[in-house]
Amino acid sequence: MTRAAIGLGGNLGDAAATLRQAIEALGALPGTRLLHVSRLYRTPAWGLTAQPDFINAVAVVETTLAPLALLEHLLAIERRFGRVRVDGERWGPRTLDLDLLLHGEAQLDVPGLQLPHPRLHERAFALVPLVEAWPDAAIPGIGGAQACLDAMAGEGIEALP
Repeated sequence: MTRAAIGLGGNLGDAAATLRQAIEALGALPGTRLLHVSRLYRTPAWGLTAQPDFINAVAVVETTLAPLALLEHLLAIERRFGRVRVDGERWGPRTLDLDLLLHGEAQLDVPGLQLPHPRLHERAFALVPLVEAWPDAAIPGIGGAQACLDAMAGEGIEALP
């Protein structure tokens, strides 16, 4: 079993409800056990800022699935919740975004998947819930997730009740 971290986000419709249902779907994946889930956080849009705030969370799982197989399951869950990916479109509004942030110590760069997730160490909206769900997470090639978070501001990120 390999420990993996999955970032969840969305800002269309009832994003909080969608994330909660997606977390249930993650727990039902074959060869996968849900270990920890962060609280839900409201975070300012990043990249393309003229859109609604996002709801973000991180789920930590143990899985027998290889990184690409896990990614295929994540994309299928996104589609089930109405996500349509448009080639070349980044940072836009979405019903659900599932990002494979970490998969054990894997460092991959293949079409469609980079591990650890690129710029994870620079994004407080991903690090805040990651550190909550997996306090001693390490980002391969970078270092401890907590140290990365300590080096940045987390303004505008608030836990939902």
